[in-house]
Amino acid sequence: MSGLFDDFRSEFNKPNNTLVQLILVNVVIFLVLLLTKVGLTMAQNIVVYDFIQDQLTIPGEINAFLHKPWTLFTYFFTHEEIFHILYNMLFLYWFGRLIDEYLGNRRLMGLYIMGGVAGGLLYLAMYNLVPYFQNQVGTAQMLGASAAAFSVAVGAATLLPNYTFHLLFFGPVRIKYIVFFFIILSVAQSAGTNAGGHLAHLGGALMGFAYVKLLQNGTDLGRPIYWLFDGWSNLLKPKPAIKVSYRQRSNASAQTSPYVASAGAAATSASTPDQDEVDMILDKISRSGYESLTREEKQKLFRASQRN
Repeated sequence: MSGLFDDFRSEFNKPNNTLVQLILVNVVIFLVLLLTKVGLTMAQNIVVYDFIQDQLTIPGEINAFLHKPWTLFTYFFTHEEIFHILYNMLFLYWFGRLIDEYLGNRRLMGLYIMGGVAGGLLYLAMYNLVPYFQNQVGTAQMLGASAAAFSVAVGAATLLPNYTFHLLFFGPVRIKYIVFFFIILSVAQSAGTNAGGHLAHLGGALMGFAYVKLLQNGTDLGRPIYWLFDGWSNLLKPKPAIKVSYRQRSNASAQTSPYVASAGAAATSASTPDQDEVDMILDKISRSGYESLTREEKQKLFRASQRN
């Protein structure tokens, strides 16, 4: 068992491992709730479990939501049924690895969180404004990462509409058709027994489309998310010991400035590839196809398209 915990800790400590970390957070919360439910059921104290779950799921009624606004974020990390989390995590993995590969792990995190929030807000708006839902709003509750996963899926389909998945029994299918099928399915079931979940899917889908389209035009909606997570990471980092040293200023120290300047220039060129780099990448595509590009080359090409 200690080896399992060590593996979990290792995955959380790895840099640029956001996709696996998102899946692990969902799985850990699911397992904790499962064990809590089993233990409290055996202790004949299921009321306590219901209270715990109630603090994580987002209610449909607006006044109930205002008493626990944190559920706008906790609901899309919470699952109760094993097939529910299995479906959502597979969906997140298949499409999330494309976002991670082409846009980077920070944008995957931003897209996941903003998609979950957008899904929750659309769910609240529809249940409190549309007359059809008025007789259901008092008992409505929602949980699950479907809206966040839909946001990632639609973001991937918007960015790479012709990317092909090889599906069992169907063969190669472009992801724009796969995602379109799931969107139509959610629209068709938005007035059914799980209307809230399917409405949230549509909210996440809208966010995924808007996020990538705006990103392609140079506007990154995820900047507040990155800022919050960077601040949190800096708080958790151990503070290095302060060392004070005195030395005489010399010509050698003055000569470090050109080195620092060249390093800064290199960092700048890495973030904004020049035309020669873009031409080399395009030549590689013409020779070996788009799939032959490395992750760094794909991200450089995307940054170049933003610049243009």
